[in-house]
Amino acid sequence: MLKAKNSLGMIFFPAFDWSISPTHPEREERLLYTQDQLKEEGVFDIEGIREYKPEVASTEDIERVHFCFPEVEAVATRSHCISAGGAIRAGQLVMDGERDRSFALVRPPGHHAMKSVQGSRGFCTINMEAIMCEYIRETYGHKRIAIVDTDCHHGDGTQDVYWHDPDTLFISMHQDGRTIFPGTGFPKECGGPKALGRNINIPLPPGTSDAGFMMVMERVVMPILEDFKPDLIINSAGQDNHFTDPITNMNFSAQGYAALNTMLKPDIAVLEGGYAIQGALPYVNLGITLAMAGLDYSHVREPGWDPEALTESQEVLDYISTLCDAIPEFYFNPPAESYEGMVTGDWSVRHRNIFYDTEGFMESQTEALYLCDNCRGLLKVETRKENGPVGLGVEIPITACQHCRNLGYSLMEDAQVKGSYRYMQLINRLEKEYLRYGF
Repeated sequence: MLKAKNSLGMIFFPAFDWSISPTHPEREERLLYTQDQLKEEGVFDIEGIREYKPEVASTEDIERVHFCFPEVEAVATRSHCISAGGAIRAGQLVMDGERDRSFALVRPPGHHAMKSVQGSRGFCTINMEAIMCEYIRETYGHKRIAIVDTDCHHGDGTQDVYWHDPDTLFISMHQDGRTIFPGTGFPKECGGPKALGRNINIPLPPGTSDAGFMMVMERVVMPILEDFKPDLIINSAGQDNHFTDPITNMNFSAQGYAALNTMLKPDIAVLEGGYAIQGALPYVNLGITLAMAGLDYSHVREPGWDPEALTESQEVLDYISTLCDAIPEFYFNPPAESYEGMVTGDWSVRHRNIFYDTEGFMESQTEALYLCDNCRGLLKVETRKENGPVGLGVEIPITACQHCRNLGYSLMEDAQVKGSYRYMQLINRLEKEYLRYGF
């Protein structure tokens, strides 16, 4: 009987009652074919691999991470809460020592959900990995966490959530934003003024295959992780880099995903995108599962896999090699001019217009970070959905000094007195207090 080298917990949540539309690739069949494949392969008969049920994320779990306007219940469905709860369960299994590793095969996905949430964008509403990570920090103590996003689309939501967090390293390897949604994810986007170098983007050319991805892993991702020394490694396990995916242009394979996972050795993986429902996901998820368990995956083959035909040209490999030479500098020696914002007095401010492609509206946002000398600084976000009321979000960070703590409450009190905002939300990570006003 096979025995897993690493005990592995697996959480499934296909979300039968949630889809973009009946024929949209983001629907329940994304996981049903995978579930059948793993059962047919006898994965759950392997000693050390066990399936678990998801938890249900609470409103507080979500508000610990996001400013949701007008409220959590207005933007997130029950399925979103269970998907986030599946990620939380994956975190519990590892942190409690019940499993060595865990894999949350859940949907809806979440890596395009930003700090401020007004609706859905990129099929995402709330950020599953961030909700899990902040649950872990609140429950088990503060941790240095690395999130490595292997989805084909830039993880702009996770980047935004952790833009100002020096204790979270976010690495996104994705198809070049000049060729695909969301049009971001370039090397100079390397973090806020208090977290420069903690955000690493690796934009890869269309057609990148196993060879290109593994070059990036060996020469960029692993050396940076070795230097950062995280307590936990999380894989945002998007699978739309696969050569059969209908909405992307990459040439990664199931074997490549498994090999990447073997090198990365994530403690926890959370499913993100991947829309070749029959031809890719069952095989990619099987490969990742076996790799996480420390088992042989050499027999995993998806239909149509031809390594020679899929390999990128030498010209593309040379381009990727040049990227591998340049990108580590954005971690080890980040340029100060890379920060997106301007300093006004004691505040660093950036103005943005964020398009919600799934729902077709624009959010106007002004984000301000207090440049504190004693902690990472208070965060303030003013946001307005197109033609809607203005909302205010204030976050007192988990490592806040007393001055930033007091400043946060002062801002909320002043806003209440002046009545400038329809909706207000306070995230006090220091004292685990989450408040809403204006309903």
